[in-house]
Amino acid sequence: MRRIPVVIIGIGSVGRQLIHHIVDTRRLHAKQGLHIGVVGICDSRSLLLVNDAMVSGMSDECLLEICKLKASAAFLPMLSSKFGNFEVFGATEIPGKLMATAGALGRITGLAFVDCSASSETVGLLNQVIELGCCVVLANKKPLTSDMEVYDKLVSHPRRIRYESTVGAGLPVITSLNRILSSGDPINRIVGSLSGTLGYLMSELEDGKPFSQVVRAAKNLGFTEPDPRDDFGGMDVARKALILARLLGWRINMENIKVDSLYPAEMGPNMISTEEFLSKGVLMLDNDFAQRVQLASSNGKVLRYVCMLEKSSCQVGLLECPKDSPLGKLKGSANMVEIYSRCYSFPLVIQGAGAGNDTTAAGVLADILDLQDLFC
Repeated sequence: MRRIPVVIIGIGSVGRQLIHHIVDTRRLHAKQGLHIGVVGICDSRSLLLVNDAMVSGMSDECLLEICKLKASAAFLPMLSSKFGNFEVFGATEIPGKLMATAGALGRITGLAFVDCSASSETVGLLNQVIELGCCVVLANKKPLTSDMEVYDKLVSHPRRIRYESTVGAGLPVITSLNRILSSGDPINRIVGSLSGTLGYLMSELEDGKPFSQVVRAAKNLGFTEPDPRDDFGGMDVARKALILARLLGWRINMENIKVDSLYPAEMGPNMISTEEFLSKGVLMLDNDFAQRVQLASSNGKVLRYVCMLEKSSCQVGLLECPKDSPLGKLKGSANMVEIYSRCYSFPLVIQGAGAGNDTTAAGVLADILDLQDLFC
């Protein structure tokens, strides 16, 4: 039985769903001669670490209890000792304890750090543990969109890092691009609709609904962040675009990407509250979006919010797409990426569910398994 020890950082919705996937696939992985042992779990406040990470991991009963605690907004130290032989460490102790564990396991049995957080504070730790021989699996986009110097160090061991779920959740976008690039086939253009929230927004606008109505519905359905402007500003799509651009070898940072927001600067978070934006601001945008939708329709096109990488230029914003094109036919919250290269002059199209905790966590688990040959 090959054992894959992992430390999970971030026990939000994706982290908890990953734990459930690990537990639910025990029988399948046992048939494959694999066992994923969770030796540590941490959030911003606490770290739970098994006493003998070299040979043991947390029981499934313990893992599921942790999920219950975090889902109820409880703290990790509240976990009863009856669920396993572990120690609890506070925030100031977390870096040292994780580094010690990385040093002990990294070059002996192997150890994977799985970042399911949304924090930029994990960057330093991840760069250090990968130098100690550990593997890194990311759902968190922040480490890959840091300054080039930080990025270069993180990806300097390509065999030991996986980040499929940072773009398109469980869709094989990164894997497909790596295969094309490795074959020597030059990629000359990428167009992607990479936000489930904005995909839903564009589909509803296409059906003639007012912008304000769609925004409020999306928020009530839980499709948006608590402040919808976090989605509508385009920065999440820009981070995904930057990850793709750097994968192509472009030496760029976030400031090199042209990002078009769906709301004007005077409606930004520093100017008006979320409540005022939702009650008044969105109403002021209805006419503008209705006109843009109508203009596109009169030309046989529809609006899509996309990232476009072409000729060393990276842009994020609204694009008019022919109604009968793959992007034009895209509906709801699905994601799509079109990849153009010498071999794919008629593009390779990758489409499917590109959002959701379940899909993202499944992609993270697949990344962990893809590293299995590096473990004893």
